[in-house]
Amino acid sequence: MSSTWSGLARGAASGAAGTTALNATTYLDMAVRGRAPSDAPQQVVAALAEAAGLELPGGRRERARRLSALGPLAGTTVGVALGGVAGMLRAGGLRLPTAVGGPLLGLAAMAVTDGPIAALRISNPRRWTATDWAADVVPHLVYGVTTHATLVAISRVAEGREPVPASSPSTLLRAAALGAATGSRSTAGIAAIAFTSGRDEPGVVASRLGSRGGTVASGLAAAGELVADKMPGTPSRLAPAGLLPRAALGATSAAAMAQRDKVDPALPALVGLASAAAASVLGVRLRAASAQRFGSDKPGAFAEDALTALLGWFGARRTGRAPLVTAGPEAS
Repeated sequence: MSSTWSGLARGAASGAAGTTALNATTYLDMAVRGRAPSDAPQQVVAALAEAAGLELPGGRRERARRLSALGPLAGTTVGVALGGVAGMLRAGGLRLPTAVGGPLLGLAAMAVTDGPIAALRISNPRRWTATDWAADVVPHLVYGVTTHATLVAISRVAEGREPVPASSPSTLLRAAALGAATGSRSTAGIAAIAFTSGRDEPGVVASRLGSRGGTVASGLAAAGELVADKMPGTPSRLAPAGLLPRAALGATSAAAMAQRDKVDPALPALVGLASAAAASVLGVRLRAASAQRFGSDKPGAFAEDALTALLGWFGARRTGRAPLVTAGPEAS
């Protein structure tokens, strides 16, 4: 796990460099075109604070000043955090050239910043002009390329002496399957790990779940959820109380699978988290479509049960140990 934390630190530093480049590009655009700064970040912070029931202290003027500071601070936090994630992915074995990884990081930054703006109806991207899009795309592309290039540069020395576990496509596919199963039924991933593990497994989670008590408890939890899922009073899985635990359990089950196979769990955990969140959203939409077609939610629910079991079995199935590879200084 030391390489994971080192990757996080290197990525966060790279994200800070990318954020500086993004801000410089934005200010240069303002200076050249004479345009006003965007107040969208402040509006997002204000809307999120209101949704959370938080009130900024001070009078009207003081609150406005605090928002003018919190907006850019939130953007900086996002930039550093995305860089940290990129660093963890690289430490987990993901190697992309800057020509590919840079634009992908830029798109991720756009999604994280523009998504809340659209969701909170602060602005409608569909109505943006070509100039508006250029003012948004170019700085984020600069951020992505700068962050990725900086990460590659500062990682080469460390990667020349650190063994990097190979996160094979099979491992990542299994992590995605466990995450998807968890997104459908929150206990499915950990139950699958429990039923395919023993008490002497590598990794604390797999060994605890593989014990007799862990297997029984996981099985009872999974069985109870199968029943509760079909009750009309069950809360939506997309509510924070439903979505956040699913994302966490998706990451946990994927990481447990990786540790059991003696692979660095960082990248599989991130894949499991993302897959659980995506499957939660997709499952709700498919269940709604099934209810509209059949006049009942039950056919879609039972079909989802079967798919969840299949995904859990595939994700938790036993495989051989993944090899270790050493990334030399020439890695890009």
